Amino acid sequence: MCREKTPWEKCAEFHGHECMGLAIGFRQAFIGLDALGVVRAADEELFAVVENDACGVDAIQVLTGCTLGKGNLIYKDSGKQAVTLANRKSGKAVRILRKRGNKPDDEQYTELKAKISAGTASEQEKIVWGSLQKERIEKFLAAPAAELFTVTEVAMPRIEPARIFQTVVCSQCGEPFAEVKAHLVGGKIICSDCNEAYTRGWR
Repeated sequence: MCREKTPWEKCAEFHGHECMGLAIGFRQAFIGLDALGVVRAADEELFAVVENDACGVDAIQVLTGCTLGKGNLIYKDSGKQAVTLANRKSGKAVRILRKRGNKPDDEQYTELKAKISAGTASEQEKIVWGSLQKERIEKFLAAPAAELFTVTEVAMPRIEPARIFQTVVCSQCGEPFAEVKAHLVGGKIICSDCNEAYTRGWR
């Protein structure tokens, strides 16, 4: 009989590998679910606002059920290691922010990471770095949440539930697309790819 994968194994399988970024999202997801007293979303009863597009977002999708495809994963590009998880049924929302100063990097780890990134690490150095990375992840997953994150109850974000729009066809490329993304130029419907933005320097 096959053993069921652990939540961490499911996240790593979805993401493709184990890493610290995935571990951050893993902890944030469970902290948020626990704070709201809920489990994984089947539909859009929960939604998540993620503030970066890093590895941890994959763990948040797997564990919370908030996904891009369902329309209940919202990307807010602030570059912060933060996620707001909200429950539409209760009207409660919490924001989980990574604290500063809790990265267990040491000199050896930092040097090896630089070599890995530059593509100059030897096979032995890759093995050593992998071992250090695994140890680092295990410590992070086991550490008290209060040491790693700030959890704040916040006002319910105003996020509209996902909608289904009519399909229209671009008069230039002929491709079908959602009408909400349409532009009207010269009295003809065109898509964003074909539209030449008119800004005069303004955004």
